[in-house]
Amino acid sequence: MIWYTALVLAVGAERVAELVVARRNARWSLARGAVERGRRHYPPMVALHTLLLLGCLAEVWLADRPFDPALGGPMLAVVLAAQALRWWCIRTLGPRWNTRVLVVPGLPLVTGGPYRLLRHPNYVAVAAEGIALPLVHGAWITALLFTAFNAVLLTIRIRCENRALESATAGARP
Repeated sequence: MIWYTALVLAVGAERVAELVVARRNARWSLARGAVERGRRHYPPMVALHTLLLLGCLAEVWLADRPFDPALGGPMLAVVLAAQALRWWCIRTLGPRWNTRVLVVPGLPLVTGGPYRLLRHPNYVAVAAEGIALPLVHGAWITALLFTAFNAVLLTIRIRCENRALESATAGARP
């Protein structure tokens, strides 16, 4: 269980790194006229992602969940793939990537990298990680709860983001 704790803490450290990048990118976007949308759903998203990490640890330690290599190995691969996809999104969007909904008016949509294939690839990474990280060590209750609450929040978030992108890219050159 120690290695799993280390994995969850590493994912937590990765989240802190994302927040550092997001703050830097927020300054860039705001300096170019971006207006934040969806402020009301952001705190619940932060809380949910924090609870995911805490739930993983609490369920494994308190419920004494066993490690099943047949499930844990593939789920670890999904966690790593989700991290790779997330950082591909961050790299592709560059200073336009953020954990908040900040869209610079007049810029065209990004259509390269994973955005060639999906409109919101970062949320695919979030969903995959939310299922896989708990299941690496059998924390199925955490996986189910996160997935259910995340589905609700992502529905709100994607609608908000789509509206922001549509209004900000109106008249943008391709």
